[in-house]
Amino acid sequence: MFSLPLRDNVFLEPLEIWHAEEFAAHMDRARDHIRPWVGPAFVTDDADGARGTLRKYAERQAADGARLYGIRLDGTLVGGVMFTDFSAAAGSCEIGCWLEPAAEGRGLVTPACHALLDWAFTTRGLHRAEWHCRADNDRSSAVAERLGMTLEGVRREFWPYEGVRHDKQIWAVLAPEWQAARRTARAAA
Repeated sequence: MFSLPLRDNVFLEPLEIWHAEEFAAHMDRARDHIRPWVGPAFVTDDADGARGTLRKYAERQAADGARLYGIRLDGTLVGGVMFTDFSAAAGSCEIGCWLEPAAEGRGLVTPACHALLDWAFTTRGLHRAEWHCRADNDRSSAVAERLGMTLEGVRREFWPYEGVRHDKQIWAVLAPEWQAARRTARAAA
């Protein structure tokens, strides 16, 4: 099975339908924490919902679209990253992430997203990657900045949550920018 080590005891692995029970248990730990920041369809309430989410991503991946990966810390699923949208034909993708509260502040998301972006730009030849988040989600905006993305704009009152509309930020990085940053990082090392 595919498993990408991010550092000691932290791995990035695909989430598949057979992970439904584990994904549901993880959602129990993460649900209230991530609900304001991710789409409502993603935050499942039981194993059947988890199975449905994993099936949807499996079907989209089979069509060369969206993909879903789990972040494991010491063998436990604590969060993940995903291509919420992936179009080789258009040369673009959107990535996202989530973590349960106990996993925050451990530096897990940025290297996992870095792996996705590197694959999208280097292996698949995409040209553009986006990051969408609520404007008041400082942790998410900070990840986009660490990934070298540029804030391109704000969609005002775009994100409804519990009867309130929130602004949504759109961040992006282009393949030439990503490649230049990788060259600079290699030269500095």
